[in-house]
Amino acid sequence: MSILRAENLTKTYQSGGRTLTVLNSVSFEIQPGDTFSIVGPSGSGKTTLLGLCAGLDRASSGSIYLNNIKLDTLSEDERAAVRNQYVGFIFQNFQLLPTLTALENVMVPLELRGEKRAGKTAQELLERVGLGQRGHHYPTQLSGGEQQRVSLARAFANRPKILFADEPTGNLDTDTSANVVDLIFELNREAGTTLVLVTHDLELASRTQRIIRIKGGNLVSDTLTENRITTN
Repeated sequence: MSILRAENLTKTYQSGGRTLTVLNSVSFEIQPGDTFSIVGPSGSGKTTLLGLCAGLDRASSGSIYLNNIKLDTLSEDERAAVRNQYVGFIFQNFQLLPTLTALENVMVPLELRGEKRAGKTAQELLERVGLGQRGHHYPTQLSGGEQQRVSLARAFANRPKILFADEPTGNLDTDTSANVVDLIFELNREAGTTLVLVTHDLELASRTQRIIRIKGGNLVSDTLTENRITTN
């Protein structure tokens, strides 16, 4: 059974009295545990596609099935509940809550799930990403790389079945990017999580098992990499 299935996804907007098509009948399927990249130039629709797959937005037509749950038939609250149960996120701009410490940011999804050991689990995750001594710091007191590692710890807090990463190294320097990427793939292997990565970095995309390319809202290629061939 697939963990994510997109069927004829189309997303349009009305602009200046005309219809703007951002995605045009995109379909694909991802199996549990796979690593998967969505690449394409700026404005191609790849981030829009990620948002639809994660249930952050609704398609104009077509369907998304996440863990065999049809998202487009759910209310916003129901989609949020699905995300909290099955999904982790990493964003380019980190999306940490500025009024919470690093530890408290990691605790948020755990507390939303009613975890009784939220503090201890969050501390263990911070230690796993090398920030065990930085839990009392606020986001503004952390470097970009440290903030992204906090967001990574938060993303894995719920032991997600699928992790969506939107340009996770976009705001990081080269050396810091390499460390964060290594950590993403390492944690992903350990947890057996499906990884869906949006990036313009083809070198980063080549580390996944499969790459789809979006151009002008259309899926123009779908290829397996040597990583897929090797792991299979």
